[in-house]
Amino acid sequence: MKWTDINDIAIELEERHPEADNVNLRFTDLHKWVTALPGFDDDPERSNEKILEAIQMAWIDERD
Repeated sequence: MKWTDINDIAIELEERHPEADNVNLRFTDLHKWVTALPGFDDDPERSNEKILEAIQMAWIDERD
């Protein structure tokens, strides 16, 4: 998975962190959780606020 695989990341995050408050989430935690996902093999430094925000929004949509 790469940073651009936003929907796949959101699905994996929901499966691994169903108890997380994904609305009031710190981007530092989100970054850590994404880079720890199995199959994630992108450069951790390539993320930015826009990408993390898109992942957060996709995760919120996934939960709904």
